[in-house]
Amino acid sequence: MLGSLPAGVALAVAAALAFGAYLFGYKLAVAHLPATVYVAANELAALGWYTLIAAATWPAGEPLVPPGFGLRDGLLITGVGLAAGAATLVSVRAFKLGEVSYVAPLNKLVPVFVLPLELVLLSERLGPLQLGGVLVATAAIYVANYEGGGLLAPFRRAAAYTPARLALAGAVLFAVADVGTRAALSTTALTPQAVALATFVGVTVVSLPLALPRARVDDLREALPELVALAALFAVAVHLTVLAFDAAPASVVSPVVNTQAVVAVVLGGVLLGERGFGRRLLAAALAVAGVALIAVG
Repeated sequence: MLGSLPAGVALAVAAALAFGAYLFGYKLAVAHLPATVYVAANELAALGWYTLIAAATWPAGEPLVPPGFGLRDGLLITGVGLAAGAATLVSVRAFKLGEVSYVAPLNKLVPVFVLPLELVLLSERLGPLQLGGVLVATAAIYVANYEGGGLLAPFRRAAAYTPARLALAGAVLFAVADVGTRAALSTTALTPQAVALATFVGVTVVSLPLALPRARVDDLREALPELVALAALFAVAVHLTVLAFDAAPASVVSPVVNTQAVVAVVLGGVLLGERGFGRRLLAAALAVAGVALIAVG
């Protein structure tokens, strides 16, 4: 199935599956750790994994820092790392406080914020079918989160519920990071691997000072196998994502990658017996329709 999709979309679908499994694994295995400690530990371990991935996939002859890389490019990459770091910290805190089936759809409303940012900042253009696919994929996330009480009930719930507010704040920050990633890949000569490595370093720099005062060696040692496994899955998902952003606009890639919310809620419904599973299946069908529209557009 993935082989029949355009390269950027196929990579984004694979990333969505990997990220969905990662979110479920976090909630199942290591959500007891403080959010800052988990983020710092995960990013450090994932940086190690991704260094191996980058070494194995680095394009022949490409330097780590290309000629002509200037201050503006450096500021862009730094901004992407800082935005991704803040987004990760806020989002992990939301998942720690709330149920994965509730937080994931809100946190993955990233396409809603990516589209206007990309249209304004990068002058991207979408065809009618692609725009329809973005809207349908976003609707899938909305349906996965809808719990009755009127059309605007999810938004009223978001205004009053701390995990929802954190999830939405994370979505805004991830949108900034997504658009910045696409800008870095399209306006600099950096390889996708270099952009991913810089992002890992940026998130680590943001999270590590916050994590050190709360870190306990015994807790980390006990959770080490789960941390290492999740970090490997996370590194693979990030690699797939940056390759997707290198192949297609963020307004196309971001909605597809963020259908990971549907993967997470389906896993939660099947394996954890979380409520609203039928509604989650409807959301999954809408997500598939959105991916199809984006692919044929």
